[in-house]
Amino acid sequence: MKTDKLFYRIFLWQPELIAELVPGIPMDCQFDYSAPVVKEQEQRIDGLFTPVGDDPDLPLVFVEAQMQADRGFYGRFFQEVFMYLRQYEVSRPWRGLLIFSSRGQGLGVETPYRLLLDNLVERLYLEDLIPRSDLSPNLALLRLLVLPESETPESARNLLNVEASEEVFQRRLDLVESIMASKFPELSLEEIREMLDITQVRLEDTRFYRDVLQKGRQEGRQEGREEAQTEMLLRLLTRRCGELSDMQRQQVISLNSGQRDELAEALLDFGGMEDLVRWLQTDEN
Repeated sequence: MKTDKLFYRIFLWQPELIAELVPGIPMDCQFDYSAPVVKEQEQRIDGLFTPVGDDPDLPLVFVEAQMQADRGFYGRFFQEVFMYLRQYEVSRPWRGLLIFSSRGQGLGVETPYRLLLDNLVERLYLEDLIPRSDLSPNLALLRLLVLPESETPESARNLLNVEASEEVFQRRLDLVESIMASKFPELSLEEIREMLDITQVRLEDTRFYRDVLQKGRQEGRQEGREEAQTEMLLRLLTRRCGELSDMQRQQVISLNSGQRDELAEALLDFGGMEDLVRWLQTDEN
C-alpha cells in the first residue's frame, strides 16, 4: 500500500486523530472522507474531511501528507483549498492539517502564507514523534511509520497491548499490520503476525483478549477478527457510497483477507456507488 493512501486510511479508521491534532474539534466529532476534484485545474484534493451533523461551526479539514521535498508545496496546497472553497460555495470554516516527515524537508518559502499557516493550519512533523514515549495510541500509530525498522516490531507490540474495546482493537490491529506490510514488503502476512506475536496472542491485558479467550480456540479468534474487519469495511462503504444491497453486502462478506485490504484502499478514491459496483465487477472478473 502506498504511504499516502495509508495515511488517509489511518485517519478514516481513527477519526478521533483529527481532533487530537486540530485544536477546537470535539473528540467525538465524526467525519466523512472524500477526495474531490477541483474542476478548473482537474486537480484532486488528497484528503477532505467533512463533519457529520448539522453544526455549521465545525470546520472542514483539508489533510495532506507530504513525505518528499516539494519547493512549491505551500502554493499548490493553498491554491487547491481556495479553489475548492469557491467552486463548492463553502459556508463553514476550514482548517488544514499537514503531515511532513521532517522539518528540513524542503517545502519552499513560507513567508507569503505565514498568516494562514499560523492561524488555520496545523503541521505535524513525524520525526518529532520518534523520541517520545508519552504518545496517545493514535499518534503512536503514526510514529510506527518513521521508526527505524529495528525498533518497529517492539513498538507495534506495545501499541497492541494498550487497553481497548474489541472494535478499536480490530481497527488498530488492521492498521498496524498494514504499516508493517509497507515497511517489510518482503514478509508475508503470516510472518508479520508472527513478528507481532499475534499467533501467540500476547495481549493478555486487553479487553478484546479477555472476551475472545472466553469464546475458545485460536481459530475462533481469527474468525472473530475477520468478521469485525468486514463489518467495519461495510460501514465505511455505506458512508462513502450509500446503502448497499443485500447482494453487494454478500459480495463484500465473501472477500478474502487480501481482497478486503484492496477494497479498503480503493474506497479512498470512490466517489459514489458506481465506483463500488465497478470494483466488484472487476474483482469478479
